[in-house]
Amino acid sequence: MHDVSYKHIFSHAEVVEDLLRGFVHEDWVGQIDYGSLEKVGGSYVTDDLREREDDIIWRVRLKDEWLYVYLLIEFQSRSDPWMALRILVYTGLLYQDLVKSGQVTAPGKLPPVFPVVIYNGESPWRAVCDVSELIESLSNGLDAWRPRQRYFLLDEGRVDEQALAQADNSLADIIRLESSPEPEALRRIIARLAQRLRDPRYDSLRRALAVWINRVVIKRLIPGEKIPETTELQEIDNMLAERVVEWTEKWKQQGLQQGMQQGIQQGIQQGIQQGMQQGMQQGMQRGMQQGEARVLRRQLTRRFGPLPDWAETRLSQATTDQCEQWADRLLEADSLEGVFGSLD
Repeated sequence: MHDVSYKHIFSHAEVVEDLLRGFVHEDWVGQIDYGSLEKVGGSYVTDDLREREDDIIWRVRLKDEWLYVYLLIEFQSRSDPWMALRILVYTGLLYQDLVKSGQVTAPGKLPPVFPVVIYNGESPWRAVCDVSELIESLSNGLDAWRPRQRYFLLDEGRVDEQALAQADNSLADIIRLESSPEPEALRRIIARLAQRLRDPRYDSLRRALAVWINRVVIKRLIPGEKIPETTELQEIDNMLAERVVEWTEKWKQQGLQQGMQQGIQQGIQQGIQQGMQQGMQQGMQRGMQQGEARVLRRQLTRRFGPLPDWAETRLSQATTDQCEQWADRLLEADSLEGVFGSLD
């Protein structure tokens, strides 16, 4: 549900405009005719691209030519090390479609493509952003033949508040919602979105956001909570106004329970580690003790013959310090009793 509802949000031109204006800090962004934003339909997109459920393709006028904005939304828990290669392949497929459909004809040139990877995983994105970095670097001039294509990465979990404040648009608030803020902050963000998108031309986007917030954001924040279905941001805001105190207490309680569980688990792990360390220390001490006793037994046997049971018992129970003390006595003692001392 998260994948489908979140992808639907980026199927709105307003969000794509927010993405470019607020997060892509390049000069050409200011030259775009955002009124020309057009989502590419399936009429000339091959089955290979249509089957890619997480991909959304837009085109927009940049001066006198079309710019294709290729959005790939990643819901994986970690980065894909081969993403740059995937982007190269998908761009090639898009270019093939444009040629086959007659959108581009010789001697015309292919339009520019701006690939964007939108990632919302918990761990940071670590994959390279240029396909050339995936290819072995060779001397003798072969580097010149390596393909080069970059993609723009929006790692939502690593966008700081300063960057969100600088963007100051709906997408910035959507990214804030991805972090599952506490209920009072959630209400402020939703109220701000409702105000930003109050114009009737944003009706479809408001509905898409309401569905995503209702079915994903709130349920993730307050698991198990029964939430009435709604398709309006204002209705969600009204509901939060009535229940924010109750939900805040639940949110804190859940956090406390999670903290206690984590604390117990950490305590168990620490106890295991401490136990292992103590066991290792005891094992080392025991090994040293047995080694000392074994050497002393051999020396006693060579001097006094086979050891009686009482001497064996004393050796088996001796500490390292005792073994060292007996070894010193062995040099001058005339009998086992002289080594071990009294038998009491």
